[in-house]
Amino acid sequence: MKQSGFTLLEILVAMLVMAIGLLGLAGLMTSSMRNNLSASHRTQATWMAYDIVDRMRANRAAAVTGGYATGIGTPGACPTAWPTAGTVPQQDIAVWKNQLACVLPAGDGSIAVNTTTRVATVTVKWDDSRGLVDSGSPANQTIKTFRVETQL
Repeated sequence: MKQSGFTLLEILVAMLVMAIGLLGLAGLMTSSMRNNLSASHRTQATWMAYDIVDRMRANRAAAVTGGYATGIGTPGACPTAWPTAGTVPQQDIAVWKNQLACVLPAGDGSIAVNTTTRVATVTVKWDDSRGLVDSGSPANQTIKTFRVETQL
């Protein structure tokens, strides 16, 4: 008895299984890229926070008196020239804020110094909407924050 068409059916089922597998692989790659981008932003935020802490420790006299205190403002664009006017703390803050705008999407930061305890709190904020999005969070909670406290 001769059978025909059975091999064609096997090939179609195999192609369907392979297509579903490839779609799953594409989803994993997309998720991996989002997680990698989010981790990269967290790493940059960490480096930038410790950069300003190092600048403050290099100019400790101005730092302990509150010379480095600054608030969160409107995130700027990445400039083409670095600021060179003003005092050393003003230059350090301007360069730091410009670097935040260059390396993080909508990056901005603040510095608060408690002059009695000599504790500095550095906060870095950025928009992580292209990075890891938590499925349980609303879509508007994409602003991430990294905060570090240090003794001057």
